[in-house]
Amino acid sequence: MAVLRLALAQHDFPVGAVAANAAKMGDLMAQARAGGAELVVFPELALSGYPPEDLLLRPSFLAACEEALQALAAATDGLAALVGFPHSEGEVFNAAALLREGRVVQIAHKQALPNYGVFDDKRYFRAGHASAVTTLGGVRIGLLICEDVWQPEPAAAAARAGAELIVVINASPWDDEKQAGREAVLVERAKETGCALVYLNLVGGQDEVVYDGGSLLVNGDGSIAARAPAFVDALLWAEFDPATRSLRADGWPARPEQPPEAVLYAALVRGIRDYIDKNGFAGVLLGLSGGIDSALTLALAVDALGAGRVTAVMMPTRHTSQLSLDGARAQAVQLGVDYHVIDIEPTYRSFLDALAPAFAGKAADTAEENLQSRTRGVMLMALSNKHGKLLLATGNKSEMAVGYCTLYGDMCGAYAPLKDVYKTVVYRLARWRNGAGIRDWGFGIREKPPAGGGALYPIPNPESPIPHEVIERPPSAELRDNQTDQDSLPPYEVLDAILERFIEGEQSQAEIVAAGFPADVVHRAVRLVLVNEFKRRQSAPGPRVTTRAFGRERRYPITSGWR
Repeated sequence: MAVLRLALAQHDFPVGAVAANAAKMGDLMAQARAGGAELVVFPELALSGYPPEDLLLRPSFLAACEEALQALAAATDGLAALVGFPHSEGEVFNAAALLREGRVVQIAHKQALPNYGVFDDKRYFRAGHASAVTTLGGVRIGLLICEDVWQPEPAAAAARAGAELIVVINASPWDDEKQAGREAVLVERAKETGCALVYLNLVGGQDEVVYDGGSLLVNGDGSIAARAPAFVDALLWAEFDPATRSLRADGWPARPEQPPEAVLYAALVRGIRDYIDKNGFAGVLLGLSGGIDSALTLALAVDALGAGRVTAVMMPTRHTSQLSLDGARAQAVQLGVDYHVIDIEPTYRSFLDALAPAFAGKAADTAEENLQSRTRGVMLMALSNKHGKLLLATGNKSEMAVGYCTLYGDMCGAYAPLKDVYKTVVYRLARWRNGAGIRDWGFGIREKPPAGGGALYPIPNPESPIPHEVIERPPSAELRDNQTDQDSLPPYEVLDAILERFIEGEQSQAEIVAAGFPADVVHRAVRLVLVNEFKRRQSAPGPRVTTRAFGRERRYPITSGWR
């Protein structure tokens, strides 16, 4: 029996861009046809983009998806295509349509609807009740959608119906533990069923989630045949041999072994670039303080967008150290970004003078400290309005967790790249980036920005883009003389370990104390997490990169008596 040749479109299909997505699919179908593919496969809900959320409640949106699907079907011309789309027939299903011979010949409905973490499928979709199996080129192919493969029964049902190969289309967001879990599940399904599996995943940033691609080929014996690189847009060629139930990758981009910091960095870069470009902003600006968080954010922004689209602003007051001034300027010059220094001391003083009568009789405290941060927020928002550049907030997950941040001050911004990155990880990323240079990290770096996006930008002066002094200095908000973060917080190594247990691990305070952490430190840290929910509700979105991100994934009440 002849091998079956497939083309897998590991590409970005933006939410709501139905016409553009259909046009892109048409181009990829033409490439697949020219390359001799019998079947081209697109990701979950590729036609509508994923997740379309309440767009699915609009009849006009569903009608546009249906119209585009019919047009794609008419263009199949000797090629079969598997297209993810929202299927409306009184109720709405998360579906995959098999197109061939100018029409829609079969539709598979997603059976397992995830309703945890970032997923909200049961709000929008009805569940399918059967695994679809089709025959193409003499091969029996099971058609599954994302969560279906995480449950044993849909794949088992496809195998009972005679499937030799199972194709799974996905929109599976990346986090720091996801890839190992995917591989384990796919290997288990292959061993259970004896079927080979093609796992195609979406790539690209969408608001608070980032899709990595990372598509996989798994042989019928459970061995991994190929791994696609993460965060790279590519049309991947594969061949299935039904005699051995094995798959072969044909010319896939290299996927070198990379440390965790490299993959996380790529996720953050992709999140920034797609959020800015998909929302039509000319570029970004940020406050560059001379501290580690803003320094890493600047490096990420330049790698995502290129130095020409990034503006950095230093806004010193009486409490700003020479180390901060020198570090910020050195990094801005090194990276070649547009750089401004705006002395906010006069503005800050004018605020203090205006407030003096109302502050009379009260000692200076965090009100005066936060006023500096809010003065900076006013300046940055004015620059954002004037120049049409989106403001990046630079705070990290540790600060966001315990409320060590100022509403309408350093929390100002429309996107927060480090929102889901703990402070200890910020340091690891900074040190990794300083050692990375512009060598190919396995994420498609090129000498020039590619026409269609999809690759990181090399920076002009790659050596140590984050000054060593900035990394090694004690962290400080510099809102009073000789201030350090550890005046108010435990050492970040201790704090982050507690936070990870409480947030990602959902451990109780008693469990964390039993693990060896001081009871008073644990109780204080947990209290800060719980009482600062109101701040997080007002924070900018940022890319989800852990298993429990603030935002749509972790939703706690603001008003709560539970401690």
